[in-house]
Amino acid sequence: MSFDARLLTGVGVFAAVAEAGNFARAAEILGLTPSGVSRAIARLEARIGVRLFDRSPRYVTLTQEGHRFHEQAMPLLAGLEEAATNAAGAAAIVSGRLRVSIDPWFSRMVLAPQLPQFMSRYPLVFLELMNTNYREDMMTGADIAVRFGPPDIASLIVRKLLDTRVITCASPVYLERHGEPKTPDDLKHHEALLFRDPQTGRPFPWEFHREGEAFEVKVTGRVVVDDPSVAVAACVAGQGIFQSLAVGLGPWLANGELVPILTRWSGERFPLYAYHPSRHLPPAKVRAFLDFIQEIAVEDTALSE
Repeated sequence: MSFDARLLTGVGVFAAVAEAGNFARAAEILGLTPSGVSRAIARLEARIGVRLFDRSPRYVTLTQEGHRFHEQAMPLLAGLEEAATNAAGAAAIVSGRLRVSIDPWFSRMVLAPQLPQFMSRYPLVFLELMNTNYREDMMTGADIAVRFGPPDIASLIVRKLLDTRVITCASPVYLERHGEPKTPDDLKHHEALLFRDPQTGRPFPWEFHREGEAFEVKVTGRVVVDDPSVAVAACVAGQGIFQSLAVGLGPWLANGELVPILTRWSGERFPLYAYHPSRHLPPAKVRAFLDFIQEIAVEDTALSE
């Protein structure tokens, strides 16, 4: 197939409409008329043979095919933008809007306290964080995704950020009142703070690992949370025992507000990965953010070990 320059133009208009949500706002961004934008989208749809938008008088939404096209085309546009920047001799400039789909635990417990450092380091970056655990379509509308757990999406570039311990902890207040469990089986006599798995809607099971062996322990508790900051605050206040990723807990462990328990059974480690779709020439803003979150992840892990 010979290259059609109009296809590239159409993709640029498509990106503006997807971003703006309607033809009128896209036209303002591009300096075109709404009818000109509409014709460009119609030509693009005819060129590739699928309908990209569902239209209404007030807004447009991406069709299923449009979502797929958007996910594949945006990295290519970003690569062209980066190539143009490099050609202009400004490859070191980190700028533009960066959309990150990120695990809520890492976002709140590790990234958020360090955001002033990143924003000060890169004053031309506009950062948009989307806090979610879900993996389905996690790259839709995002330049980068950050998720705990093993990588399972072969079509994306994957970068491992860290391995963190899974620890069981309590506050000195709780341990003074109820005593410290000596073995995982002792937890049946204690109050657990339960954390809801967003994928299943049920609390995460509690596992313990020792010398290469893993086993699950049934725990009970009257409080179930889905926000890590709530879980940590409740644990510090003495509501119950909490099992958590160690990353992000460094400050509370360091000042003694949280105390690791059952440490002989805390051999489990959990990975954190970053994903991005660009196989060649990822934008400078993507490289800068990936380097930064790995930097702070390593620092936090060292603090919580």
